[in-house]
Amino acid sequence: MRLYDKIRQARSGRPIYVLHDGPPYANGLIHLGTALDKCLKDFVVKSKNMAGYDAPYVPGWDCHGLPIEIKVDESLGRKKLEMDPLQVRQACRKYAEKYVGLQREQFQRLGVLVGGRSVSHHVGSV
Repeated sequence: MRLYDKIRQARSGRPIYVLHDGPPYANGLIHLGTALDKCLKDFVVKSKNMAGYDAPYVPGWDCHGLPIEIKVDESLGRKKLEMDPLQVRQACRKYAEKYVGLQREQFQRLGVLVGGRSVSHHVGSV
């Protein structure tokens, strides 16, 4: 059993504390501001768990919108003009999923306690 799962089990039934995390865009590697933001939120959740609360952490990423579309447009170049809109949306989804995985790894390297199975992706329909 992983550490996060052990904490979840030990805090089950306690008063709940929920930190609503404004998710980062999945449009590149993390930067110093993203790292600071995530570490501070992780500190709050860990301290609430140590204070006896049931404070789950469900990471999320914003995987839609202009920041991702701009990055995909840059990578596709003029090829985008020949693509069907569905193909462009699929390219955006693939790009976002790549950076969700990379950012998750980076957050774990920073010591952020991330529950492995529950992840929120804010993605439009494809």
